[in-house]
Amino acid sequence: MKKTLLIFFVIFVVMQFIRPEQKNTKIVKELEIVAKPEVMNLFKTSCYDCHSNKTNWPWYSQVAPFSWVITSHVNDGRSALNFTQWNNYDKQKQEEKLRSIYKKVYAAMPLKSYTSFHEEADLTKEQREMIRNWTGVRR
Repeated sequence: MKKTLLIFFVIFVVMQFIRPEQKNTKIVKELEIVAKPEVMNLFKTSCYDCHSNKTNWPWYSQVAPFSWVITSHVNDGRSALNFTQWNNYDKQKQEEKLRSIYKKVYAAMPLKSYTSFHEEADLTKEQREMIRNWTGVRR
């Protein structure tokens, strides 16, 4: 039993040396999305940690294996949509992103795995509707 625990402890310690790169690149204000203040507050509270270069890396994101999962989620989120790179998208891409926001904010975003640790990021039905209306998408 002691030997097994020691082995697990050593593995855990070694895992800490395998660190993914967690970075927030410099923000160019002119590239960031612009929306009315209420919508921007929702984006910053519920979306920016995964969909911007302004990620707030919590302490547990520094501990493997959580660091691997969280970094992967953030990288995936940024590649799907990055609010701090919005004006790097051409108009067609922005329209695609708006349609995606309209669709995904209805039920899929923010992820439950995120809101379970960040209750303040969970959106009410009214907040979801506010974001959907802001997109200008009509279905």
